[in-house]
Amino acid sequence: MNEQYYLGVDIGTTSTKAVLFNKKGDIKTQHTVNYPLHTPNPLVAEQDPAEIFEAVLDTIREAINKGGISRSQLQFISFSSAMHSLIAVDKDGALLTNSITWADTRSAAHARDIKENRNGHEIYLRTGTPVHAMSPLSKLVWLKSEKPDVFAKAAKFISIKEYVFYQLFEQYVIDHSIASATGMFNLKELDWDQEALSLAEITPDHLSSLVPTTHSLTGLKEEYQQILGLSEQTPFIIGASDGVLSNLGVNAIDPGVIAVTIGTSGAIRTVSHEPRTDPKGRIFCYALTEEHWIIGGPVNNGGMVLRWLRDEFAAAEVETAERLGIDPYDVLTRIASTIKPGSDGLLFHPFLTGERAPLWNSSARGSFFGLSIHHKKQHMVRAVLEGIIYNLYTVLLALEELTGEPKRIQATGGFARSEIWRQLMTDIFDKPVVVPESYESSCLGAVVLGMYATGEIEDFSVVSDMIGQTHTHQPDKETTAVYRELLPIYIRLSRLFEEEYESISEFQRKHIK
Repeated sequence: MNEQYYLGVDIGTTSTKAVLFNKKGDIKTQHTVNYPLHTPNPLVAEQDPAEIFEAVLDTIREAINKGGISRSQLQFISFSSAMHSLIAVDKDGALLTNSITWADTRSAAHARDIKENRNGHEIYLRTGTPVHAMSPLSKLVWLKSEKPDVFAKAAKFISIKEYVFYQLFEQYVIDHSIASATGMFNLKELDWDQEALSLAEITPDHLSSLVPTTHSLTGLKEEYQQILGLSEQTPFIIGASDGVLSNLGVNAIDPGVIAVTIGTSGAIRTVSHEPRTDPKGRIFCYALTEEHWIIGGPVNNGGMVLRWLRDEFAAAEVETAERLGIDPYDVLTRIASTIKPGSDGLLFHPFLTGERAPLWNSSARGSFFGLSIHHKKQHMVRAVLEGIIYNLYTVLLALEELTGEPKRIQATGGFARSEIWRQLMTDIFDKPVVVPESYESSCLGAVVLGMYATGEIEDFSVVSDMIGQTHTHQPDKETTAVYRELLPIYIRLSRLFEEEYESISEFQRKHIK
């Protein structure tokens, strides 16, 4: 009997990845296609939807071909996707805009106005998406104000996943998970929120049809059957957002279990069996299924900060890595390990692209504090790594106010490959951190959700057997004591700087073109 396989596809911010799993959760093969994030100035962060669609086709085709499996062995394709993107299309489905990503902050002033003057907090309490420039709600208000001709021509406002599914099936559908990240989806009614739509000056006809995350589509267009070598009857499971599927794929699906992810950005999340929002507006609430809601906080500044450090300050280290045939990031983390915890009092606030949780301030900017003559590049490298984790720790503090002390912390994302990063998180959090062997948590989560959608499994408990071995890191008490001295300073500084963030951001808006 032929072995069965399942394909998880993750449409991310900087790449799309397809991972082919067997029923045990073992990876048969995978394929990744990278693409650029267009950032011509500090406010803009866009992508070409057509380029991403081609990447989706390429990853699916190559993962299947590299796996050497027959098409009959492929049970389904299930999708994960980044959240908060916005694309305007006309009545014929033609693009009117690029994909405006979560990192785009042009709508920041409109987000502040919504929050302060237009009942934004009440809308958040119903929709679960904090009012911020990342939110499609804020982007729509900005688009109507700043590009009224485009807004008027638009027949639909969609996300990148909706664009992909429209190309494949000529249907506009949006899953509850991606919808719950728009700022326009009423979590309790599982429908579009009328006040939010009125604020954006749109109707439900401007948006896609709502479907559960378990929704399956067949009837793939003939041209893509040919390109992908798939049957018209191959099920495509619409799936969910990357964040909620990462929780599933790392086996953090019970209340009290915390998942921490650092990829391009980062997040801390846990599960609730019903929608929950934060009276202080710090925490999101997004759908996985109607019985599983993921609450937590996202940060803008994860791996992209380390990439900035590599590109702008580590040319010599990159050259060394290339000569030795190793990853440049390994060189940077090794450099960081030569410096004592706390970086000799050097603190780094990693807000290079503004910040979501816990500040929810698009104008926030990065800074080194405590820099003195004896600090070297090595100190700055370690301070950057520590600053990223410090910021995640402040999100954890906010989440603990709602959910209590975590039972367990599961870590995943690209950073989890580095033992130095893993131990750094353990020491700063002062809690044991469990790292599953499988790093492809969003793709694995998509596959498990697909198995649930097709009736192959009755619940999500199977994931505990699919994630492979785990590695547990314990905090070092001496190191933790150092961080307990520095963390209050880090937090106080971020509050003190906050009133100046808008000043420097306004200067940049005026002078950086």
